[in-house]
Order: sequence, then structure tokens, then C-alpha cells
Amino acid sequence: MASGIRGSERSFRDNEIIVSKTDLQGRMTYCNDVFIRISGYAEAELIGKPHNMIRHPAMPRCVFKLLWDTISQGRELFAYVVNRCKNGDYYWVYAHVTVDLDDNGDMVGYHSNRRSPDRKAINVIEPLYARLLEEEGRHTDRKAGIDAATNLLLSILAEKGVSYEQFVFSL
Repeated sequence: MASGIRGSERSFRDNEIIVSKTDLQGRMTYCNDVFIRISGYAEAELIGKPHNMIRHPAMPRCVFKLLWDTISQGRELFAYVVNRCKNGDYYWVYAHVTVDLDDNGDMVGYHSNRRSPDRKAINVIEPLYARLLEEEGRHTDRKAGIDAATNLLLSILAEKGVSYEQFVFSL
């Protein structure tokens, strides 16, 4: 793990889905039993808290920027994410994040389903994320680091001739 964080990798069964919902500010409004079990938190410790409380330091901020930029426009996003458990362990997920709409079609929150990822995909994603983190770390200004890593990600995708979504689906 590029971050140097100690801990063991946790996994969950292929037929299990981690589910959470948030409000528009990213505060958790629902977490299913699989999420609670894998994260190691009690439901009361999760509900009302920012979803980024499980953010692992090995996750590039530029990927979350892409996520928020995409879903805040009402679009869905698929992404590989490594999360941190309460005790410092970690777990990889293949996340599908969408918008929750009310009866009037207004955005009221976000819904995320996470599946157990294919190990071959993680073997591609992990070094990419390490490279993006390294780029973010080159800058003392956090926003400048995120922007530089976003540009690096976009240039890598341009070299491959694919969009982010096409890249993720190809893994």
C-alpha cells in the first residue's frame, strides 16, 4: 500500500454489496449491514457523519474531485476506491455512485453501491493511484496538487485514448 498505512486488507463476498446513502453534503443517511461490518464502525458512529471519514490516505483527492464533479451534475460514476476501516485496516471496492432524486426530480442525496473488485483491476489501479498521490504531494498548495494530479490523470487517459469511464470499464 503506497500510503504506508499499516493494517490488513479486508474483503467481502462477491455476492455482497456495500450500500450507503448520503445527503447532498456527503453526510451518511444510511449504511447497510455489510458496510457496518466491513468498516468496523457501529451504525451510530456512521449516520450523520461525512462519508469521507472512511477515506483512506492512499486515495488520490483528484479521484474524489472527479467523483463529486460528476455526481453533482446528476450523472453516475464508477470508480475503484480503497477505504479505511475503523481499526486501520483497509478494503477495496468497485463503487457505483448515483444521485437520489425526490418525487419532483430534485437531487436530495447520493446512493453508492460497492462490490468486491477484481484483483486484476486493483493491480492496475493501485500503481496509478500511487502516481496520482505522488503528483498531489509535489505541491504545497492542496488545490494545486489536486489540479496537477487531475491533469496527470487526464493525460494518462488521453494517451490511452479513453475516457475515465471507458478506462474503469476496461479493467
